[in-house]
Amino acid sequence: MQYDAGQYDVIVIGAGHAGVEAGLASARMGAKTLMVTINLDMIAFMPCNPSVGGPAKGIVVREIDALGGEMGRNIDKTHIQMRMLNTGKGPAVRALRAQADKFTYQNEMKKTIENEPNITLMQGMVEELIVEDGECKGVVTMTGAAYRAKTVVITTGTFLRGEIILGELKYSSGPNNQQPSIRLADHLRELGFDTVRFKTGTPPRVNGSTIDYSKTEIQPGDDVPRAFSYETTKYITDQLPCWLTYTNETTHQLIDDNLHRSPMYSGMIKGTGPRYCPSIEDKVVRFNDKPRHQIFLEPEGRNTQEVYVQGLSTSLPEDVQQKILSTIPGLENVQMMRPGYAIEYDSIVPTQLWPTLETKKIRNLYTAGQINGTSGYEEAAGQGLMAGINAACRSLDKEEVILGRSDAYIGVLIDDLVTKGTNEPYRLLTSRAEYRLLLRHDNADLRLTDIGHRIGLISDERYGRFTAKKELIEAEKERLKSTRIKPTEETQSVIREAGGSELKDGILAVDLLKRPEMNYSHMKSLVPNELELDPEVEEQVEIQVKYEGYIEKSLQQVDKMKKMENKRIPENIDYSKISGLASEARQKLIEVQPLSLAQASRISGVNPADVSILLVYIEQGKIAKVSGDQ
Repeated sequence: MQYDAGQYDVIVIGAGHAGVEAGLASARMGAKTLMVTINLDMIAFMPCNPSVGGPAKGIVVREIDALGGEMGRNIDKTHIQMRMLNTGKGPAVRALRAQADKFTYQNEMKKTIENEPNITLMQGMVEELIVEDGECKGVVTMTGAAYRAKTVVITTGTFLRGEIILGELKYSSGPNNQQPSIRLADHLRELGFDTVRFKTGTPPRVNGSTIDYSKTEIQPGDDVPRAFSYETTKYITDQLPCWLTYTNETTHQLIDDNLHRSPMYSGMIKGTGPRYCPSIEDKVVRFNDKPRHQIFLEPEGRNTQEVYVQGLSTSLPEDVQQKILSTIPGLENVQMMRPGYAIEYDSIVPTQLWPTLETKKIRNLYTAGQINGTSGYEEAAGQGLMAGINAACRSLDKEEVILGRSDAYIGVLIDDLVTKGTNEPYRLLTSRAEYRLLLRHDNADLRLTDIGHRIGLISDERYGRFTAKKELIEAEKERLKSTRIKPTEETQSVIREAGGSELKDGILAVDLLKRPEMNYSHMKSLVPNELELDPEVEEQVEIQVKYEGYIEKSLQQVDKMKKMENKRIPENIDYSKISGLASEARQKLIEVQPLSLAQASRISGVNPADVSILLVYIEQGKIAKVSGDQ
């Protein structure tokens, strides 16, 4: 029997990495927020690898922080190791990665939510949505509690009709043997949502005290203090190392001999798995010319002996997993504490969403995270933040926020999902961004802090520090543009030591800095600044000067694309009435309902000729409207 359990502005279903960002964002923007989750002990849980960041993903964490989200702050407080990746490559692909203390990460995030005055946190199983006249008005839990709200955000992760598969064993479950969400999954299909079945998996966890580390290679953290959040001032210095080992031909032979027992190859697994995170069975079959594969041994926290065996994701039977482990150097006598497993779950087809992450079928209903077909904590958190922001904006009668592809990796992620959809668990890669030189780890604050401040997630104090930083960057660039360096012996000596050719005449400091062998530390010795600049300011000056030509070229491309983004497509357009469109293009345009000509051009199956036809119709005002709207 249902009972009235309360009224809110925003309800968030789920408290994983998407849910916590959605709930905190909406609450901090002033919306009275309810967060309902199956198990309060699983808030921000890491069912897969205990880490945050990496290529593209690490930049997303910086973007979340620049917008006022929580993931960066939380990992800075709770990591056991921090490393900057790709330091030998250009700034566009550098990314920070942290090993998490997964239990401390959970506890700190739960504490943050509990201490947020605008959030009510409840344990409960949401089974149905309250939908009236095509609008979502609230949720109903298993116990009959009916919570009403102006907007609802679903962030159910891999719990919808979750099934764990381990060898010949298959049973209904969420990740880590949690209760799955079955009735809500059925209800979403009853409401008319198209769903797909996806699959992901985890490797075994082993007892670190039974590992022979002398047979592995140590992987320490960086000596330089690093952080994801622009607010972090205290750094963790007592880092724990990870360790590297490898599979071998014996490992591969054992896997080959047991493929008939693998659910992936027996037909038991029906869901589509992630291309960029294959299981060890998949790697051995697909890359059978490789004599070995990397295995990283990653501690799960400071107060546990559990070690995550990164690179050994598998759903082979438990006895086979133990044998596989014993073939790997350092793991010959290891004790397996938890076997790896695969999990299948329902996702909704993300082309059913607007770029705000609101569903097209039901107004005021938003979805975020793995329910939208993505993989990864960072992708989930980025979507959760944007869904929470937009749900709060709707409930508070404010303008919603859409990030463009040139604004953020989060913009690339959401645009890819709602425009192209995905036929496998989607993972962000730097190659997915056409403007990746603009979307760097180092400049996330310059790109997004203005937005975060405007919507109320960045404090005035933090915004003041940010504007001061911007002014220092511009002032120093101007100083270098107006300062001439003479070819003195001291100057020539510095240039020779850097491996450059000597000056024949005076040169502007900014032009000398553009030389590939020169860096900002050389400028500090040749033309010292009276002000002691922060390392982040120095980094920005060097990158912006060195890559000025490439950045300018990218900005010109962005301007061209923005002209197409500004060509809005009327909401009531009837694509079936536009002659000349290819049938596939017409079908895809009706399905996606793009908001602009630029978005239409990115839809798979819509070719340049179709875009040209659309452009003619829009510019000449020959808009074919849905019957009854003419």
